[in-house]
Amino acid sequence: MKPSARRYVVLILASAAFGVAVWAALHFTTRKWHQAANPVAANIRSTDELWAEGIEKVKADRGEEAQKVALVIPRQLQHYEDRRWFLATQVAEVHKQKVQPCQDFIDLAAMIVRGEFKTVPAATDSYILYGVGAKANDEAFTRYQDDQDIPLYSEAQLRERYAEIETTRTGLQKESADLNSSPGAPKKSRPARSGAAKEIAGRQQQIRALDESKTLLDQFYGEPVRREKLFTEYESLKTLAKNFGGRSFDIDNPADREAMKLGMLRSIRPETLRVIEEIAVHYHGAFDRPLPVSSLVRPEQYQHVLRRVNRAATMIDTPPHSTGLAFDIDYRYMSASEQNFVMNELARLKDEGRIEVLRERNANYHVFVFLDGTRPSDVLVTASLDEVGPTLKEANHAEAKPAKTKSKSQQKKKVAKPRARRRR
Repeated sequence: MKPSARRYVVLILASAAFGVAVWAALHFTTRKWHQAANPVAANIRSTDELWAEGIEKVKADRGEEAQKVALVIPRQLQHYEDRRWFLATQVAEVHKQKVQPCQDFIDLAAMIVRGEFKTVPAATDSYILYGVGAKANDEAFTRYQDDQDIPLYSEAQLRERYAEIETTRTGLQKESADLNSSPGAPKKSRPARSGAAKEIAGRQQQIRALDESKTLLDQFYGEPVRREKLFTEYESLKTLAKNFGGRSFDIDNPADREAMKLGMLRSIRPETLRVIEEIAVHYHGAFDRPLPVSSLVRPEQYQHVLRRVNRAATMIDTPPHSTGLAFDIDYRYMSASEQNFVMNELARLKDEGRIEVLRERNANYHVFVFLDGTRPSDVLVTASLDEVGPTLKEANHAEAKPAKTKSKSQQKKKVAKPRARRRR
């Protein structure tokens, strides 16, 4: 290679190396400057990471030292003399503020779209959603009216459902008839006849269930105005699902339905969220743990599902959680010191007139937030007592004491009857 060419190549390589060095210096200097100017961006963690870390802290062993502190339950978190007063206060706030509760997921979806509810992240540095939406299922979305679940269909899906009911019903009737008229039926052994009778009874039960489904469809889809309203609600929900919480869901897909329901159950009114954040920041600052929030909004439809496994789920005309003003804090893993701290925070907020609160025996603090930070008047609470129930002896949110049962020895022990004298 000629000297001039060699110099030319060396010059090109030197220029390239210099360019790379300049780019690296600028790139990393800019990155460090950006992180220094914005420390939050430098320490961003995903929600999944926060949740995993938060769960570990929530469940962490507090140690023996933590058990030496006495648990002191403030009077503000205990029942009133008239236990109805606790729920009546929440009902009074609903009337005072004209709060619209949500009956089902369709109502809740519309409220989220209107901005009445805010979707809450599953985890932050100061709080974590622990158990929220645990009973969300993958069943089809339904309207909840008159204690009935009304399926939501498009026009085409409704026709398909009617056809499916008719086809299935015809098949079951034929199977029942075949079992009744099978050759040699009277000559069959008793076990065989019993088995055939059970099969026929099973098919008849399926036919009755299909007839009930058809009656329900006729009741709500048979009237033109109702039918069009249900079709519109189905299409509105489908549109919302295409962009809900930054994700796209297919409401005809079971897995997507469950995920979307879970997302909706992780929502609450903004006024309630501010109270959660206030308590959580103080708790996190004192113990470096996220506050475990175990329940947010619960539509009345979901409340009925929850009631099957949780007898503490309130069943009045306006359940507090259906308003988006109530939330629960899980205290099962907290030390006595932590519980005392949280209860004192809640007692302070109640004294300020901002919340109603009760320490439940199922390891939760039930908190209800007053929209304008002002407690409803005693007159309005008194007027709401009848809605709670005139014979309520135990609070709906507290665990009732189990009835006393006799011991086995007491159960076996019988009162000896006097023997009748034998006549001679």
